[in-house]
Amino acid sequence: MNLLRNALLASVAFAATAGTTTAIAAEKLVVVTSFPKTLTTPFEQKFEEMYPDIDVEIVNKSTSSSVKYIQETASSNTSDIFWASAPDAFEVLKSDGLLMKSGVTNDNIPPDVAGYPMNDPEGFYNGFAAAGYGIMYNERYLNAKGLEPAQQWIELAEPEYFGHVGMSAPSRSGTTHLTVEAVLQGEGWEEGWAQWKFIAGNFATVTERSFGVPDGVNSGQFGLGIVIDFFGLASKASGFPVDFVYPKTTAIVPANVGIINNAPNEQAAKDFIEFLLSVPGQELLYHPEIRRLPVNIEAYANAPENFPNPFNGTIEASVNFDVEKSGNRYNVVNSLFDVMITYRLDDLREAVRAVQMAEEKLGDADNAQAKALIDEARALIAEVPIDEATAQDPDFAAIFKTKRKKAEDVVEGRQAEVEQEWDAQVVANYAKAKELADQAASML
Repeated sequence: MNLLRNALLASVAFAATAGTTTAIAAEKLVVVTSFPKTLTTPFEQKFEEMYPDIDVEIVNKSTSSSVKYIQETASSNTSDIFWASAPDAFEVLKSDGLLMKSGVTNDNIPPDVAGYPMNDPEGFYNGFAAAGYGIMYNERYLNAKGLEPAQQWIELAEPEYFGHVGMSAPSRSGTTHLTVEAVLQGEGWEEGWAQWKFIAGNFATVTERSFGVPDGVNSGQFGLGIVIDFFGLASKASGFPVDFVYPKTTAIVPANVGIINNAPNEQAAKDFIEFLLSVPGQELLYHPEIRRLPVNIEAYANAPENFPNPFNGTIEASVNFDVEKSGNRYNVVNSLFDVMITYRLDDLREAVRAVQMAEEKLGDADNAQAKALIDEARALIAEVPIDEATAQDPDFAAIFKTKRKKAEDVVEGRQAEVEQEWDAQVVANYAKAKELADQAASML
């Protein structure tokens, strides 16, 4: 059918009108995406090569801006495809009635990846690539510091990594948000937050953007970074002295593509999705600057040596990611992370370092009083202002409407009141924890 359509279009490439011959413009396929040009350009070029009658126009926006754009232009839509990573965004558009069922399937794509559904069960979007979350590290940096690469999240909380770890904030990066959520879901609310706080106590920095983390590891600004896998895999393939490891407590989640409701060029949109899911399309994911995991199992026949494969057991992903839970508390988790970590990083680092030094002095010594003080200090650092049930409460979650990019950004209303209450508790806890740890150290 596609070949026939192309042939017909080619045969009418010129039409006579009022005695003149006018070239008929190529079909236009408008793709709204958060992906960078390093990813979109190879797909755009290959698709246009296969479909010379279609001109692909890329509209590049962040994921949240893409959703807003599609919502605002819905009444006179001119876009055909939405193409992005975060499943939350597709769920928002789906619930708003702004996606249509593509009807595109591929028998070589499994129904799930590491327990996560590959496609929307109702058919409103397709997974086209998979990604997991883990630890990227600079081998030269670690060798120079006499450090071993961490293999699990909790290892990043060890005292030898103090000042050597980098991460972005989940409020600034959708992929970082999924990383934070993966640990919260895999370890549980209380233990998950405790891990993030003690890991963050070792942070050299919280970067402004997600790509600041791989840049920092590549350049040796810090030795280890918490990233989505393709940042680490792409840097390694590009020749940087880095590697990447998947901790067991991680999730593998598909990046997605869907057709926008009332798409002007519905057939070309379907052709584009079919191309993305085909072996030629999937093999483009192996480009050194892309390095995402294909979902078509046939594409792994030509995978680079030692390339991760989520379908053959080489990635141990223990978290069955709950996208609904993540979406329901999205802004709550982001606000908690910023209040407890991003905007109080210095206070947190001082408290964590005091605990580390006290524990080093304690060693194997039998000092119950000092140990009790250290345990109390740890508990104060780990404490979370709200429980998981509150975070999941729709009425409470609705309070958090303002997305802060900086500590000084203005937040108003009930959100401001709640965040101020959290901040006061966090500041007091960190100060008290440092005091207790210092007291314990003085006894040893």
